[in-house]
Amino acid sequence: MKILSFDIEEWFHLLDLDATKTEADWEKYPKRIHENMDRIMAVLDNNGQKATFFCLGWVARKYPEVIRDIVDRGHEIATHSDLHQLAYTQDRKAFENDLSTSIQSLEDCSGQKIRAYRAPGFSLKKENKWVFEVLQKNGIEIDCSVFPAKRAHGGFEEFGLAQPCWVESDGIRLKEFPINLHSQFGQNLIFSGGGYFRLFPQSLLHSLFAKSDYVMTYFHPRDFDAKQPMIPELSTIRKFKSYYGLKGCMSKLEHIIREFELIDLKTADEQVNWETAKVVQLD
Repeated sequence: MKILSFDIEEWFHLLDLDATKTEADWEKYPKRIHENMDRIMAVLDNNGQKATFFCLGWVARKYPEVIRDIVDRGHEIATHSDLHQLAYTQDRKAFENDLSTSIQSLEDCSGQKIRAYRAPGFSLKKENKWVFEVLQKNGIEIDCSVFPAKRAHGGFEEFGLAQPCWVESDGIRLKEFPINLHSQFGQNLIFSGGGYFRLFPQSLLHSLFAKSDYVMTYFHPRDFDAKQPMIPELSTIRKFKSYYGLKGCMSKLEHIIREFELIDLKTADEQVNWETAKVVQLD
């Protein structure tokens, strides 16, 4: 099972900046989402490939034509929050307000029921596991936020499972599609999106995809935009992580689509035998 998904946000929605920037600040940056989405859609159309798009509610309000185009091409819409804030920086009320606003904006724009959620930066931890309760309360059936390893933003190392499963916490039960892991030399490699996908050579990516029974990809429009501006206030390390490998990333994506059978989240959900799926108890 190899799932193709994209997190739809603007090129400047970098987590190192989002804590200090407001929507008014975002207006100062040039807009690149249309050309970046056109680039992604061309590859998907040319290969007859479907995907799931985790979108910001902000995108639905600011650029409703982007959401409608995704729907018109037969893809699935899910939520990636409203304003791209790390979940563990929000209290329960702020998180729920952000979530419900995103769901309403995306449903109004797309005409689809929003069933799935992915937190910005995979920012679920043991400390904010109450998020699962809020998700279910707001009609979310599937979460894709668990990063079962150490990570700069978030990381739920105690989760202990990197495959589709049930999450049980405080009396609720939710389907979970976590990020996949590959163990190498005692380290967990997460190769299926972001900086790791851009950093690793295509031959290594092919090998890792081939060896993995379960893969959850997570790409962003900015991953394929080699001409995006450099944000000067980023640290040197963050600049490297955010800008390295942009030029060759699209060819890697095309290779993966051609060489492997990729499916959207809806199809993956239908393929899982949920009666026998493992349960992660967080109480």
